[in-house]
Amino acid sequence: MQIFRPAMAALVFLSFASFLSAQQPRPEARPILLHAAHLLDVEKGKLLSPGELLIEGNQIRAVGEHLEVPAQAERIDLGNQTLMPGLIDAHVHLFLHPGAEDLQTVEESVPWRTLLAAQAAHDDLFAGYTAERDMGTEGAGSADAAILRAISSGLIPGPRLLISGNAVTILGGHEDAVKYNPAQHVIANADFANNAPELVTLIRAQHKEGASFVKIYQTGHDEVLAGKLSTPYQYTAAELEAAVTEAHRLGESVAVHAMGEPGTLYAAEAGVTSIEHATVLSDESMRLMKQKHIPAVPTFAIFDYFAHHAEGSAAAKEAALLQIKIAEFKRQLAAGVPFAVGSDVGPFPHGTQAVEMELMVRYGMSPADVLRADLIEGARLMGLEGQIGSLKSGALADVIAVDGNPLVDITATERVHFVMKDGQIYRR
Repeated sequence: MQIFRPAMAALVFLSFASFLSAQQPRPEARPILLHAAHLLDVEKGKLLSPGELLIEGNQIRAVGEHLEVPAQAERIDLGNQTLMPGLIDAHVHLFLHPGAEDLQTVEESVPWRTLLAAQAAHDDLFAGYTAERDMGTEGAGSADAAILRAISSGLIPGPRLLISGNAVTILGGHEDAVKYNPAQHVIANADFANNAPELVTLIRAQHKEGASFVKIYQTGHDEVLAGKLSTPYQYTAAELEAAVTEAHRLGESVAVHAMGEPGTLYAAEAGVTSIEHATVLSDESMRLMKQKHIPAVPTFAIFDYFAHHAEGSAAAKEAALLQIKIAEFKRQLAAGVPFAVGSDVGPFPHGTQAVEMELMVRYGMSPADVLRADLIEGARLMGLEGQIGSLKSGALADVIAVDGNPLVDITATERVHFVMKDGQIYRR
């Protein structure tokens, strides 16, 4: 049983108190001028120096080096920092924290996990992530709808969210607690759909409970055999296409967890919105992803974390899997596969996921391309293309300031000192 210790109570109280303090309305609706030594033009991959933004309400009204400022504007000088759009993580798990992932469903109640998810949302926002896709509550059902509502209503601080409820799997498939004694009836970390009609029914049920997109497990369980990845598929292309059609009817998208072939190919053929992990892609899968503009979301951070934190026999498997992923990522880069940035944060601490961009650069992408993958492609996956992910007139005022030049040193994204979301300052 989890105990709400005084230290945790104090942490929650202080976090909430600081949030309320940050949320105190300004005496009057004054414009804000943000000034810094540099401003990132992510689309062109260059810096404007100096850089200024004029914020009115929740929108950017002007961008330039030296703006004409209204007399009543509040001027905030951020010194030698770089202004850039709020970061986007296309693959997070607010309902997970470091520890035994499968046992969190068994040992922790949904109310407790929801409280932890609220803290995770806070940590991600204060690290500069102003928009995220929550890729499954891992057994907490539609509890993410409560987090979304609390953020949207201003009750708690957190990123803009797309939520999926539980991910979807087949009976006996990925995240179905298959290693436990069946007589114990251990709760799965996913919802079940075994064919196209069941997928349609489940998508409708999740939509009713507040889901804004669909997360489907397309492959698993993963094994490394003789240096190669083996991962059986769960749904055919026709079944996935039925899911995509139904999701589109509801104004939603479908993202799939797909580690290898032929599952990734079936996902590309079905026209999913993104392929998460995408560790192994065939030539045909890559061709279709380029043709249909389906981005791969590599999630290097979670692979790197497990490779360095796994114990016993799992350590060798995780290390081998990371090496396969690195080699395959270089193939995907050479083939021109589109990418978005998602970290799979949750099993490692929330608020630290900017390491994902550092790893993508380490394994072959330029900082400018990684930033475009995070901000431009991320905005598209969020359904907010042109509204977030770039600093331009008319865009939503999701702005951060970092220490350094991210076009030269991508780790600048790990040094966030100022956070504004929707025109509201959260960290200063």
